[in-house]
Amino acid sequence: MYLKTFKQVLAKSVYAGLFLAVSFFVLSIAILLPHIGLLKTLWQYESVSLLEIGLMTVNLYGSLGTNFSFLSATYTILIAVLFGLQVTLLTYYVRSIRSKITNLTSVGASSIGGLVSGFFGIGCAACGTFLLSSILVLFGAGGLLAWLPFGGEEFGLLGVGLLLYANHIVVKKINAPLVCAS
Repeated sequence: MYLKTFKQVLAKSVYAGLFLAVSFFVLSIAILLPHIGLLKTLWQYESVSLLEIGLMTVNLYGSLGTNFSFLSATYTILIAVLFGLQVTLLTYYVRSIRSKITNLTSVGASSIGGLVSGFFGIGCAACGTFLLSSILVLFGAGGLLAWLPFGGEEFGLLGVGLLLYANHIVVKKINAPLVCAS
């Protein structure tokens, strides 16, 4: 059922392009966010050309293999792919039933929950969970991550789980008939 639906949706070039664009965007945010200070600094120097900034940005994508642990790199890629798939499936679903959007709020809420939880868990081996630790420090709870068994990577795994569930719901909605079950 899932593969058939994925093939049906991604066979259309518009949806395949949307899937690739959203997945790449989410992955780019996850990889480039820890390096935003470096990129800002490069933009401030007049002696650094636009080509050099572009090459540096492209080279930062290699940090996925060096700065991330195997587990965090795996779930970072999974979050990007699953969120891209979620947006694509949701767009397909909404367009296919334009006149009758029913129970869409639960589907949207679970996909947003998966992305937020996934982003809280994104981090590299050097800095740990980047976003979560930054937010927790504001509340004086930075030591909480040390108590967690995986040091905060649970949030990334939770994000993957929530996105899998959200994709499951949308696939069921796409394949469900638009009539009431009585």
